[in-house]
Amino acid sequence: MAKQSYKDRNGTTRVGDALRWLVKQGKNVAPEIIELAGNVTGIEGLKILSKKIKDEPNIDPKDKELLLKELEYDMLEMSEITKRWESDMLSDSFLSKNIRPLSLAFLTITLFIYIMLDSFFEGFSIDKQWIDLLSSLLLLVYSGYYGTRSYEKITSMKNKQKNK
Repeated sequence: MAKQSYKDRNGTTRVGDALRWLVKQGKNVAPEIIELAGNVTGIEGLKILSKKIKDEPNIDPKDKELLLKELEYDMLEMSEITKRWESDMLSDSFLSKNIRPLSLAFLTITLFIYIMLDSFFEGFSIDKQWIDLLSSLLLLVYSGYYGTRSYEKITSMKNKQKNK
């Protein structure tokens, strides 16, 4: 099984957790930076956040150094995930190229079958733990698949505009 990213395990980025920790310690952090950290998606978003943190005069230099280091870890992790996906796409293996859409299709079909069984058979019921697991997996796969596809499309469009 593939190693989960920090964000997949915790639902937050390292820099977001570091910002929340600083606020709990009573440190002064601009609300704009905290809001931006909560909405960060992708490496470009982390770069914008990095610039905001560097330009913020109210953050103590030691705290700023901590935040920038945590941000660096988040960027490195996202970069490595992107490299892994690019490597998968260069592979000759059908499965490595299509694992995301196949996972998406399998989970969607499984959900559909559960819904149909639950609707047609009076005594049929699915334990809540399985429903929770399936919904979590579906949410992860849908957001991962469509989110990364959208990010890839936006990035390629930006690159095409730069090359004109």
